[in-house]
Amino acid sequence: MPSQITNYQCPSCMGPLHYAGASGKLECEYCGSSFTVQEIEALYAEQNEQAEQAAVDAEQEVHSEADYEADWDCDAAGSEWGAEAAGMKQYSCPSCGAELICDATTAATSCPYCGNPSVVPGQFQGGLKPDYILPFKLSKEDAVSALRSYYKGKHLLPKAFADSNHIEEIKGVYVPFWLFNGEADVDMRFAATRVYTSRRGDRRITETDHFDVRRGGTVAFSRIPVDASTKMPDSHMDAIEPFDYAQLRPFSTAYLPGYLADIYDVEARDCARHADERATNTAGQIVESSVSGFTTCTPVSQRVRLRRGRVDYALLPVWMLSTRWNGKSFLFAMNGQSGKLIGDLPVSRGRYWARFAGVAAPIAAVLLALQYLL
Repeated sequence: MPSQITNYQCPSCMGPLHYAGASGKLECEYCGSSFTVQEIEALYAEQNEQAEQAAVDAEQEVHSEADYEADWDCDAAGSEWGAEAAGMKQYSCPSCGAELICDATTAATSCPYCGNPSVVPGQFQGGLKPDYILPFKLSKEDAVSALRSYYKGKHLLPKAFADSNHIEEIKGVYVPFWLFNGEADVDMRFAATRVYTSRRGDRRITETDHFDVRRGGTVAFSRIPVDASTKMPDSHMDAIEPFDYAQLRPFSTAYLPGYLADIYDVEARDCARHADERATNTAGQIVESSVSGFTTCTPVSQRVRLRRGRVDYALLPVWMLSTRWNGKSFLFAMNGQSGKLIGDLPVSRGRYWARFAGVAAPIAAVLLALQYLL
């Protein structure tokens, strides 16, 4: 089969197209034309059919060789790229080892994880094709504005750290996630109390009733997210959740122009324990929230039986900026859908001592004056 290049170009002027979250369309910077994802996909219908057939053939071959059955249905996650891989580039960071992909028209200048300026393009090596993608809703201008607001009022922030030119280097990255679906049978027991206070003459009487409370039921859960990239700190991803999964779309490379996409480097089966923990904790919290009308309620025992189901592979939108200061790396991440932002900030020692001196000097002068008066 000959190579088919999926290179989304403007039908009017053949310039590169990029996906704009504000309009929800693919836009051309050269002639100003805009197209819906459906219109562009229709132009490549024949190529997509060939890619789908290649994915089906590859999937059948893989299934025939599989001899390992996991608790989670991990084999259903993702598919083969097929002919679409010919239109992709792969970027490797020599500093942190990040592996990123994008459409053939994207030029990368630095790594979004460590800020290394030398990101080397190479031949796309494949891997699983995602099932879903959550398109960016917020633009780069929105991300830059949010980061500037985040810096505002941070008087001890090093001046070079908040340089406007550096902020403009913020990048949109689709971060890989495994989404776990299933059910949990929960049986919990609680020690609860109900406290009454009354007055009898001059005395205040407190009475406490104790209860043995039991709750049980089935909790269905869908799309419990687990980060599939070792480069992205789990704490950052937890902090910028939640994402609105109602906006998930079937994966299409039409959403990639103008953005980078991280390649997963943690298998779904290796994320199973984390998924089990999140499912168990969430199910317990839901059941506990059903206990009401008591002054106190303390869990005594919890039994959760998970019925593990399908695992999906999805790319979620994150605006990222990595900065190095005094030999340390600082990573900022912003939810590309909601705008929720997280990041650590360094402190400039020079500004700290200058500010300390500015406060300490007047206080010392007042204390010295009081000494003379006394």
